[in-house]
Amino acid sequence: MTFAEVLLWNELKQKKMRGYDFDRQRPIKNYIVDFYCKDLMLAIEIDGISHISQEAIEDDELRQNELEELDISFLRFDDEEVRNNIDNVIRVIEGWIEDWEEKHPELDYPGRVKSSKTHPRPLRGGELGL
Repeated sequence: MTFAEVLLWNELKQKKMRGYDFDRQRPIKNYIVDFYCKDLMLAIEIDGISHISQEAIEDDELRQNELEELDISFLRFDDEEVRNNIDNVIRVIEGWIEDWEEKHPELDYPGRVKSSKTHPRPLRGGELGL
């Protein structure tokens, strides 16, 4: 793994990302994606220097299109962005997951963080130990 991949993996492993299980270097069809969450059908790719040639860009596009035909979504980050601004990368991933959860309220996965639109009832004085 590259340094950027290690940085991001430390944030994704062990269900740290909102309770979702991510795999690294996951084979799908004839390809391998950097990170993948089956429950979200989300692939995350980190594009380093090997992705800047025209041929690599075209290969990435073809690969992504083929995997998107399987209803897999992609988030792509530049290697430098991950190395220099991991907090923003995490915010983007969390934001994508929050949007996905809002679009799929009927789905319930173990460890899924559900947002509650209701507020808990206020505590009474006796419940506070007063």
